[in-house]
Amino acid sequence: MGALYIFSWILLLGMVFYQGASDPVEDKQALLDFVNNLRHSRSLNWNVSTAVCGNWTGVTCSQDCSRIIAVRLPGIGLHGPIPPNTISRLSALQILSLRSNGISGNFPSDFPNLKNLSFLYLQYNNFSGPLSVDFSVWKNLTIVNLSNNGFNGSIPTSLSNLTHLQGLNLANNSFSGEIPDLSLPSLQQINLSNNNLSGSIPKSLRRFPPSVFDGNNISPESSPRASPIPAPIDRPHPLKPRSAGKLGETALLGIIVAACVLGIVAFAFLIIVCCLRRTREDEFSRKLQKGEMSPEKVVSRSQDANNRLFFFEGCTYAFDLEDLLRASAEVLGKGTFGIAYKAVLEDATTVVVKRLKEVSAGKRDFEQQMEVVGSIRHENVVELKAYYYSKDEKLMVYDFYSQGSLSAMLHGKRGDDRVPLDWDARMKIAIGAARGIERIHMESGGKFVHGNVKSSNVFLNSQQLGCVSDAGLATIMSPLAPPISRAAGYRAPEVTDTRKATQPSDVYSFGVVLLELLTGKSPIHTTGGDEIVHLVRWVHSVVREEWTAEVFDVELLRYPNIEEEMVEMLQIALACVMRMPDQRPKMPDLVKMIENVRRIDPENRASSGNRSGSSTPPPPPPPPPAEVTDREPKSEAS
Repeated sequence: MGALYIFSWILLLGMVFYQGASDPVEDKQALLDFVNNLRHSRSLNWNVSTAVCGNWTGVTCSQDCSRIIAVRLPGIGLHGPIPPNTISRLSALQILSLRSNGISGNFPSDFPNLKNLSFLYLQYNNFSGPLSVDFSVWKNLTIVNLSNNGFNGSIPTSLSNLTHLQGLNLANNSFSGEIPDLSLPSLQQINLSNNNLSGSIPKSLRRFPPSVFDGNNISPESSPRASPIPAPIDRPHPLKPRSAGKLGETALLGIIVAACVLGIVAFAFLIIVCCLRRTREDEFSRKLQKGEMSPEKVVSRSQDANNRLFFFEGCTYAFDLEDLLRASAEVLGKGTFGIAYKAVLEDATTVVVKRLKEVSAGKRDFEQQMEVVGSIRHENVVELKAYYYSKDEKLMVYDFYSQGSLSAMLHGKRGDDRVPLDWDARMKIAIGAARGIERIHMESGGKFVHGNVKSSNVFLNSQQLGCVSDAGLATIMSPLAPPISRAAGYRAPEVTDTRKATQPSDVYSFGVVLLELLTGKSPIHTTGGDEIVHLVRWVHSVVREEWTAEVFDVELLRYPNIEEEMVEMLQIALACVMRMPDQRPKMPDLVKMIENVRRIDPENRASSGNRSGSSTPPPPPPPPPAEVTDREPKSEAS
């Protein structure tokens, strides 16, 4: 018995020792010293009480969790010089990325302690001063990117000792003097543009294109250029007699052939110009979808230092624009305001990137609108994590919802393997979406408008409640022509300019979403005879003929004892799609109506604290369908 007791204690101590050894204590303290002594605008989930490996944002450990081998903290708002004797204590570090921050001061003099460093990304910061370090100590350096900083002085000749170096980017700094002879066998990319370099280009670097040396005082005779085209060799040919004043048959045939060739060349030139224009327009889409273009090339040319990916406070993502350009991506869908991509980053983080099109707002108005949208924190509103603005591209970054949109759930493939949405699931989606829109309407003094409520912008959160996305975009976009803007069937009749959507028009659109949940039909769909049917008008006509049972989705007929609830929800939906805006209920009243049909998540509702007067009795039910439809016109433009 005593031996068993001793064995148990040994086993327990062994487990404790194992757990302690699995956390790199010294490396952990080095990072805590680093982050606690450097100002940063975005919060990190780094604290002494949690394990580093697998938990800390931007940190990667070795397989046995004994050391930290990678730190990636791009774009998290770091400001000031790197505290000495912090990062440099991570002696096993292989990857360091502090891109797109506001780090200042000289290049850290203690970085040579990072003997195992292979990838160094410090671009888009405020570093200054000369690079007075010996790069020879980093035998494994593969990529070095120090571009878009304020480094000066000469380019260190010790770079020529980095035999494994594949990429070097020192563009957009203030380096001066001559370019050292970098005879590096593995070097595949280099960018020294926009510095104060002078002299000639070493022979070892003349294999690279001239653009990587632009913006310097390089002597033109040393610039790399294409091999000259050899001049045609004149060969003697026999003279043939020809008739004076007449073109020979051969000459005439030559003119005809030349004209045809010129016509073909001109036509081909037009095709090439059109293709190039189309290629430029689709360049970002292609980079996001296939990741074909090196982000080092893209960003160094097109990203302005002030146009960085902006993250909202509290966001724990650790990536920047370069990571998005490098990510593998697929198109999720093309919506009213742009294309949505699913982007999987190198660290397996998955986000949704929405590339906006036809943005009419300027940078200031765009940023102000993003600030409002990004400040909304509610469990039923898809949180905007970050945005990017430049002259050519406007991006929004959201969390990825793996279950897809409500539109895909309702109108996706309806085969034998389809998992239908039951009535409980549809009720939870309805109440969640209603709460989300209600929260959105509370912004800007209770005057904020979603502007694009539709089933493809409704997702499921972790509680399987509806969650609303794409709020507030209509006001910053160019107006859509009425046939386009009304095509999806969500627009209220009074909305002729999509930028001037209102809260009552949001209620109308939400009513259409409720009708989708009840009928299983799209807002605009076709019948067997290819007749285009507008969902709102179709529901009114069916109810008017007192065939109400025909309205509901056949997938709901298998569930017992829900008829009364479905009819109540139908009345609520029809109240939302009243033609006159002032006759539609407001979102707080709608939330209470739906909750009165089915009490869902009552404890969460009571604790939300986002609504006042919840103890007041719910409003009276909406008028019956017959009264609602009497106010509808005989015909409605679609």
